[in-house]
Amino acid sequence: MARILIAADHEMIRHGLRELLEQRERWEVCAEASNGREAVELAGKLRPHVVLLDLAMPAMNGFEATRRIKEALPNTEVLILSMHEAENFVQEALEAGALGYLLKSDAGRHITAAVEALCQHNPYFTGIVQRTMLNTYLAAQASAETEPSLDQCSTREREVIQLLAEGRTSKGVSVHLDISTKTAETHRATIFKKLGVHSVAELVRFAVRNRVIDP
Repeated sequence: MARILIAADHEMIRHGLRELLEQRERWEVCAEASNGREAVELAGKLRPHVVLLDLAMPAMNGFEATRRIKEALPNTEVLILSMHEAENFVQEALEAGALGYLLKSDAGRHITAAVEALCQHNPYFTGIVQRTMLNTYLAAQASAETEPSLDQCSTREREVIQLLAEGRTSKGVSVHLDISTKTAETHRATIFKKLGVHSVAELVRFAVRNRVIDP
């Protein structure tokens, strides 16, 4: 028997979800909560397999409630119900520990499939949320591909990048590498051009991103 906890501040939403879920054999809605704090307390007492959690609730929002439920009950899965499809909402829900994210407008069609997936510890996302996440991923990949790479720099230039990022001046670089100050300055200018940076501060950020130095 799969035990399901429904947490939403509107009674009609809770009632509608209960009716949909209890049509399935071996599924039991073990409790209902009207706010986030109550959801956390009931989850701790009843240890449900799945918690359906409205993102916007009084007393404690869905993000915080998810974090607390997952901290106390790692094997309980949380399915977020939300009217927001923006990537930052989905990302925060995932970071809080939710395994599923379902738009309220899709709940009638997808709630059964979503709960079934989470009962098996598999993720479930509304189609439009999946597309949003994919588009965000592809945009990040494209951005990473267009960012200058260390591969564009020679071995000596990579040495200079590390020294500059560590705070050395051109003179300090010249002393460390046993080259003239003019040569060190030439390397610096070439590096700035190749990497598209305009200051040492930007170079430091590039070096941290590319693990040349530790932050």
